[in-house]
Amino acid sequence: MTPEAADATATGTVTDTGTATGTVLLAGIFSGDLEEAWQEIQPDTARRLLIAAVEAFAARGFHATTTRDIARGAGMSPAGVYVHYRSKEELLHQITLIGHRHTLRLVREVSASVSGPTRQLHAVIRDLTTWHARHHTTTRVIEYELHSLSPEHHTAILALRREIDGLVRQILEDGVGQGVFEVPDVPTTTLALLSLSVDVARWYHTPARHSEERLGQLYADLALRMVGSEPLP
Repeated sequence: MTPEAADATATGTVTDTGTATGTVLLAGIFSGDLEEAWQEIQPDTARRLLIAAVEAFAARGFHATTTRDIARGAGMSPAGVYVHYRSKEELLHQITLIGHRHTLRLVREVSASVSGPTRQLHAVIRDLTTWHARHHTTTRVIEYELHSLSPEHHTAILALRREIDGLVRQILEDGVGQGVFEVPDVPTTTLALLSLSVDVARWYHTPARHSEERLGQLYADLALRMVGSEPLP
């Protein structure tokens, strides 16, 4: 399934051919707390299982979480998990897949919405940071349980991460080429900038010193200083 197809209708359990069970409308899927964030996932039982899995993985870690824990959190019997998901790992895969497809779409749309590498970089880091702060529970699972995926699923997620990396790297290369950025090592700077935004999920909790939007603005301003750019007016 292509990232573009994810803008329309995917399914609660997405396969390589794009077929599965339960509908997931990805537009707006991470808009609010866990209940709101996953409300488009149908049927209701599949949605409750994903919410319970996010909460359990974030609190205990993937390996310490059992399918019984997830079922209990969803108010279901352990057998009910397997009606919608083949395994605990498949639940993690779905959470991670949806999150990375959303992130890729966000970077593409934001960078296309403004002109010039300075505004593009600022907008991308601002929105990525805001997203990771607002949905810190989900994004903490997405970012820090990658090693728990099966080799096949891990490879697929890494391909999405390389696409995200490539988009940000291209912004930096454009800035260097136009003489608006001073970046001696573009690949390492790309990694540093993305790590800056991603790591917000590790420590951010609400209420916090800064709102999600304010934190995004601060990180975006910092990103411009890191690449030697003039601040936006």
